[in-house]
Amino acid sequence: MQVYSRKRGGENEKTIAGPRAFATPKELVKTLSRQDIFPPVNEPANGPRILLVNPWIHDFAAYDVWAAPLGLLALGAVLRLHGLSVFYINCLNRFHPRAPRTDPTLRNGRGPYLKTRIPNPKGLEDIPRAYSRYGIPPEWFRENLQSVPRPDLILVTSLMTYWYPGVQETIRELRSVFPSVPIVLGGIYASLCREHAEACSGADRVVTGPSEHRILDIVSEFTGFSPSPALDPENLDSLPYPALDLQKTIPYVPLLTSRGCPFSCAYCASAFLSPRRQRRSPEKILDEIIFWNQRHGVSDFVFYDDALLVDWETHASVLFEKIINHRIKVRFHTPNALHIRNISPAAAKQMFRAGVHTLRLGLETTNFHDRKNLDTKVTEAEFKRAVSWLLEAGFQKHQVGAYLLMGLPYQPISSVEASIRVVKKIGITPILAHYTPIPHTRIWPQAVAASRYDLASDPIFTNNALWPCRPGGFSWRTMTDLKRLISE
Repeated sequence: MQVYSRKRGGENEKTIAGPRAFATPKELVKTLSRQDIFPPVNEPANGPRILLVNPWIHDFAAYDVWAAPLGLLALGAVLRLHGLSVFYINCLNRFHPRAPRTDPTLRNGRGPYLKTRIPNPKGLEDIPRAYSRYGIPPEWFRENLQSVPRPDLILVTSLMTYWYPGVQETIRELRSVFPSVPIVLGGIYASLCREHAEACSGADRVVTGPSEHRILDIVSEFTGFSPSPALDPENLDSLPYPALDLQKTIPYVPLLTSRGCPFSCAYCASAFLSPRRQRRSPEKILDEIIFWNQRHGVSDFVFYDDALLVDWETHASVLFEKIINHRIKVRFHTPNALHIRNISPAAAKQMFRAGVHTLRLGLETTNFHDRKNLDTKVTEAEFKRAVSWLLEAGFQKHQVGAYLLMGLPYQPISSVEASIRVVKKIGITPILAHYTPIPHTRIWPQAVAASRYDLASDPIFTNNALWPCRPGGFSWRTMTDLKRLISE
C-alpha cells in the first residue's frame, strides 16, 4: 500500500450502490467447484506453534479506515498450509469480547479503535494534542496471551514508522509473558527503518519486505521444523488466502490483486517496499471474493493495490467484468487511491456496475503547472475528464474523493486552499492527506532540511499529526479553517 499515511479519522461517508441484479448463493456455486470456492483450511497440526501479533498504535489520532494486517495474516495462512499451529492476537481488535458491542457492518466495516490516554513521547511534550494508546487495554492483552498455548515463535508486524512505540510496548508485554520465546518483527516500519528497529524494538530478529519466500526458513531457524514448500512464493496465485478467519469478526476483507507500482512519486515508498511488479489472475481474485462472501458473509472488500488500474485491459477490467457477470452482492473500496490517468468512460462505468462504493483519486495537488518534482501522474485535463466520466457513470459526489497532500516541505497553506476550491468546484470531495516524511523516498532530503525536528534521529518526529515540515508545526486554527473550507 502507499505508505504516506492518509489520516482520515472521523471521515463519515455515505455510499450508494449501483443498480444491479444479484444471484443467489446456489447460482454462484454452480459456476465453480466447491473446492474452488471453499478451499480446505488446515486445522492446527503437530507442527510448532506460531503466535501472530498485530501491535498497538501510539499516536495523536488513529481510526480503522480498513487497516488490516494483511501481510501478517498472509504469513499465517502460509504457515498453516505447511502444518503449523497458528494463533492470532490483535491488539487493535475493535470486536474484542470485552469491548462494547458494535455492528461490524457500520460504516462499511470502518470504525474507531478503543483508546487510552498516555503521556506524549519525549520531544513532543509541547504538542497541544492528546496522545493515546489505540487498541485493547494491556490487561486484556495479557489475558489473551495467557489463554493461548505457549508459542514456539512469535511474529509481530508493524505499519507506520512513527508507531514504533506501540510496537515496543507490545513486545515488552510479550516478553513479560513468554520471556524465552523468540520474537521476529516485520512490516513497514521494520523495512523502512531497519537499523532503528534492530536497536529499539526489542525483537530478536528484524526482517524486511515481503516474507512469503523465507518464512519457512525463519521457522526452521528458530524451531527446527522444516517442511517442504507447498507453494511458489514468486507466483501470487499459489498463495493461500490470508488467515482472516483467525478473527472472530471479519468486518471487511483486504484484497491485494497486485504488488508494485510503475510510478515513482517523490513522497511514496512503494518502489522501495515492492520494487517488482506482480499480479494475481482475475480468476483467483474472483474465487477469493466469492469465498469470503459466501463462507463468512463479508460484504465489504478493500483494494490494497498501489496501482489497481494499471494494465487496465488485462487486469482490473477483466476482474470487474467477472464480478458483474457473477452478480455478487458486495461493495468495493479503494482507500489507497486510483491513478486518475487510467480512468476512461468504460472504466468508470465498469467500476460502478461492479459495485465500487468508495472511490479515492490520487490527485495530491491541483498545482498542475509545477508538480514535476512531486509526481507526473496526472494533468489538469486528465483530472477533469476522469471526474466527469465518474459522475456520468453514476457515482455520487460523496462517493468520489480526491486526496490532497498537506504539509509538504515548503508548501504554503494557500496552495492547499486553492486545491480544495478546485476539487469542490469540479464536483467531488476534497480529502486532506497529511504528509509523512518517509526514508528512502526522493523527497526525504527536502523533508529533513525543512523540518524543525531532527527527522533522521528518530522516526517519532515524522508523525504527520505534527505537520513536521511546516514552519510552526500543527495549528488548530489552520486545521479548523481548512475543514471549514471543505465543508462550505
